[in-house]
Amino acid sequence: MTHMPKKLFIAATMQNDGKTTVSLGLIFNFKERFKAIGFIKPIGQRYLEEEGQNVDEDSVLIEYACGIKCGIKDMSPIAVEKGFTERYIANPHKEDIDRQISESFKRVSKDKDLVVIEGTGHAGVGSVFDHSNAVVAKQLGAKVILVSAGGVGKPIDEIMLNKALFDKEKVKLMGVIINKVRQDKFEKVNRVARAGLERFGVKVLGVMPYESTLTYPTVRQILDETDFKIISGKEKLDNYIARIVVGAMEPHNVLNFISANSLLITSGDREDLIMTALGLHISKETNPIACIILTGGFMPHSVVVDVIKSTNIPVLMAEYDTYTVASTIHDLTIKIRPKDEAKINTIKGLVRDYIAIDEILRGI
Repeated sequence: MTHMPKKLFIAATMQNDGKTTVSLGLIFNFKERFKAIGFIKPIGQRYLEEEGQNVDEDSVLIEYACGIKCGIKDMSPIAVEKGFTERYIANPHKEDIDRQISESFKRVSKDKDLVVIEGTGHAGVGSVFDHSNAVVAKQLGAKVILVSAGGVGKPIDEIMLNKALFDKEKVKLMGVIINKVRQDKFEKVNRVARAGLERFGVKVLGVMPYESTLTYPTVRQILDETDFKIISGKEKLDNYIARIVVGAMEPHNVLNFISANSLLITSGDREDLIMTALGLHISKETNPIACIILTGGFMPHSVVVDVIKSTNIPVLMAEYDTYTVASTIHDLTIKIRPKDEAKINTIKGLVRDYIAIDEILRGI
């Protein structure tokens, strides 16, 4: 008789609710109970090129951070590349996708005690090519945990909407995890959301607080996601950014807004402001400035550039105006990267402290 691993499908009510964070944290905590764990993200939408193949970036993260070796292509069998959906609508091939997912799952789960399956977006994502999260969870015979972002009314509404699709496919919803709950509302959300969901027979398996450090981008991420050029500070690309300050005021006023690990965005011709910020940085033990982005395509005077280079602060140059640059940074989707050790350790602790791991294990 073939050994069947336990299976757990992690879905979310929306994109960026923290599905990968939960998957990563659960895998780390499961590793203390299971010898062999597999991971698969059957359908991926954000990828990297690894060994000449498009693979979902979450699979790369889990492989690297958790030390899970399942064959990177099997960990993300279906890559939804540009034009994929259009091609599918013109020529539907459901059985072909079914087969690819089943074959990859078979290889990933070989000799494993547990396989964590990560969905993509909300329950309905993938419906356009006949493979919603609910359909994939049913195909793989997995029970589902839904991750939703903080609050009371909104997550309950979204959870019930997603649950309806899983119910339709007769997929068992084991419970939900409410993520990113603000500290000042934690007590209330924990109490009220549990009571609200209990009315519908939905189990709350954890309520996790919002952890701002997980949303901090690094300078490297900004460079990866934009076409800004680097002027100096290549050694400090892993500086993280806790605050964004737009330099559009008098220099002495800007000083009131700069605190540890600030990103200063200012026009490249505002030398007065740049020199004031550099002076503050040099005079403080803590790192007030994590990065400076010079906008408008203006390069400061060569003397100012020399001072910048002497500080080792990463300085980037953008051709756009200050508002456009600030908006671009604000809209970045901050994903956890394989080398973000501090963030990964934070996630491990959050899942251990706020999620009912034993209850989940009993449920699968």
